[in-house]
Amino acid sequence: MTANRNPRPAPDRTASVPVPCSMQRFGRPRDVRIDSEVIAAVLSALKRGGYRAVTIDGIARKVGRARSSLYRRWPSKRHLVAYAVVNEMGENPAANTGGLRGDLEAAVGTLLRAFAGPLGRALAGLAADMAQDVALASIIQREVLAPRRRSMREALDRAQVRGEMRTDCDVELVLDMLTAPFYFRTLFGHSAITGTMAQLVVAYVLRVVQPTGPA
Repeated sequence: MTANRNPRPAPDRTASVPVPCSMQRFGRPRDVRIDSEVIAAVLSALKRGGYRAVTIDGIARKVGRARSSLYRRWPSKRHLVAYAVVNEMGENPAANTGGLRGDLEAAVGTLLRAFAGPLGRALAGLAADMAQDVALASIIQREVLAPRRRSMREALDRAQVRGEMRTDCDVELVLDMLTAPFYFRTLFGHSAITGTMAQLVVAYVLRVVQPTGPA
């Protein structure tokens, strides 16, 4: 028997190990020791001077870390800003509570909490910078807004299966109705965002989408 002079190399089993989405988007696994400090520093910079005020060097100095340690987790300041925003708002806001009202209340609750904190005070500057920076707008849309809308869209899909929601609703418009009041009030400050307001938003959306509601 002739020996195989070119044996097939052993398969690389590490290549088949799936990488979590959060690691794919934001770099290294979450380090709870520095997360809160980094997020607070980013939001503080956004509030102070908008997107231009956020720099990797500045954030590294603020949290007492080497710049290289931040770059290993966030390849750019756009990724860093997106990470801070998604951690404030949550990626999957519409928890599956078993009912549409509970799912919607969970979703608006994340907005209520996020905009009551530093993110609410930084939102106007961030929105203005997104209008001028296509790349920043793209990453915020992809990493923050799209996952949140997907979560809420799934809640509406579950409601339709349970018969809690009419099948002729424009789902994308319903999602706008659910979230827009929080952004509008945060950006223009004409009225407060309160728990009562959040409950009213859910109540009005339910009146529109439930089978017994107006056509």
